[in-house]
Amino acid sequence: MTVLAEQHSIERRQAFSFEAWLMLFALAILLVGAVLWADKEPQVEKTDFTVTYLAAQILRQGHAAQLYDLEEQERVKATLYTHAEPLIFEHPPFEALLMEPIGRLPYRKAYFVWGLINCVAWLALPFLLRPYAPVPREAIGYLAAWIFAPLGVALYQGQPSILLLLAYVLAFSALRRGSDVMAGVWLALGLFKFQFVLPFALIMLLRRKWKFLGGFSITAAGLGVLSLVAVGWQGIVGYVRLLLTIAGNPSNASYGNAIGMATVQGFVYSVLGHFVSARSVSLIVAAISLWLVWFSARCWSREEEGHPGKSFDLMFAAAVVISLTLGMHMFTHDLSPLMLSMFLVVAHLPAAGRPLLRMALVAVLSLFWISPLYFALLKWHCVYLLFAPLLIFALSAIRLARTPSAAVPTEAEHDRCEMVGTSLEGR
Repeated sequence: MTVLAEQHSIERRQAFSFEAWLMLFALAILLVGAVLWADKEPQVEKTDFTVTYLAAQILRQGHAAQLYDLEEQERVKATLYTHAEPLIFEHPPFEALLMEPIGRLPYRKAYFVWGLINCVAWLALPFLLRPYAPVPREAIGYLAAWIFAPLGVALYQGQPSILLLLAYVLAFSALRRGSDVMAGVWLALGLFKFQFVLPFALIMLLRRKWKFLGGFSITAAGLGVLSLVAVGWQGIVGYVRLLLTIAGNPSNASYGNAIGMATVQGFVYSVLGHFVSARSVSLIVAAISLWLVWFSARCWSREEEGHPGKSFDLMFAAAVVISLTLGMHMFTHDLSPLMLSMFLVVAHLPAAGRPLLRMALVAVLSLFWISPLYFALLKWHCVYLLFAPLLIFALSAIRLARTPSAAVPTEAEHDRCEMVGTSLEGR
């Protein structure tokens, strides 16, 4: 079979059938229906979107400089909600400014509009990623795999994590096309979750990807200007103080309890926090984080030198997962970008000749797609345990990237992926 014929065969398998379009339509109905169900009192006032709407209201009332004053947030919250949760707005100022137009609507209408935006992003993602995700082969199975718990939590909570996944997918696609500057622009647009974006940018810095960093820096500077316009210098200082307060109180439920985070900080704090000082925990977290960034950047650069272009997908997947685990503040919905990494790794599962590596990857991939797991870990207050599978997944992807043939899947390798593909189609 010629290269052209093989490519045509793969494209034909990936094309959406009539049944797949029906399933996509059903998925759209499911997502919109979920938003309509959530948009009822009192549960709609118990979502994270309350603090996003709260921030927009503070800006509209002309109190932007006090956006990160917790007393001001409580005062305005009391005028807006009856059943509000003890949450605070800790996202960057530019997010509040960009959400201000939606904040002009009544709360429930604003929640519905924001939910529809997230639905559109969710439905667009399968099309954007499909050229790089040949497994599952059948379009129906591929669409079924997009029913992923963190995405559902993000939709319900009104969090922008689905848009963060979109930013990562667009950055990945741009890098694959050789458009490094545009890739940097796309990723920088995800700085509303800067705790996950900055570690990835640091990896690219260590790899000396100057064009990517140029696009990233210009966009980040623009968002910085928007933040300054939104809250002024007083608001910026207040934001920095709030972030330091959050970092210094890992057990505060309102700020986000560390045991509920599958990050380096969450894991180290949960395991060692009762035995060593807070300073020691911070030093351990910093050491592990720096090593993971350095190791990821070093391996990525080395693989490019030895096998140019062959291991890009796997190293990108690993870098995304490592960036997520380094985030200071992470909840279930923040794992949405994991979808990109999972699809990229599934496309390059190792052959049976590497049973241990294959077993490790299949095990963690299956684990990630089990929706009840996330809610069980939340109920048992041990989400931090998910850090171990995430680290195994990232390190296994890096190990797999060292195989020269890993980045160019053949027909035989696609056949070997059927176990995972069939599993996903059965969902």
